[in-house]
Amino acid sequence: MNIYDLLTHRIIASAIEVHRNLGPGLLESAYEQCICRELAESGLGFKRQVKLPISYKGTLLDCGYCLDLLVEDKVIVELKAVSQLERIHEAQLLTYLKLTGMKLGLLLNFNVVLLKNGVKRLVNGL
Repeated sequence: MNIYDLLTHRIIASAIEVHRNLGPGLLESAYEQCICRELAESGLGFKRQVKLPISYKGTLLDCGYCLDLLVEDKVIVELKAVSQLERIHEAQLLTYLKLTGMKLGLLLNFNVVLLKNGVKRLVNGL
């Protein structure tokens, strides 16, 4: 198992634990707080609400974009609490991956009956 597979497995396990305890129906911010606690307890390093400036014609501009979570400086985790994941959510995460040059992202939607139906793994450049 490579480092990315191992990280995704541990992140998804943390998300499942949160979902198992809370279920669907809460705000994204509640799930974010709880998954951060699970990640910390599992020993994974993460940063929360990481600012993502946009480079425009050689100038970095703060346009208000933030990564929900950056785990071990390798995986971007975008959290949602929506009725269903849409293509725009995937586009958002893919854009974050391109802007950062990172390879792997997870899109996690907590507003589903079974969390496995709310998990999408996206890869940049493959």
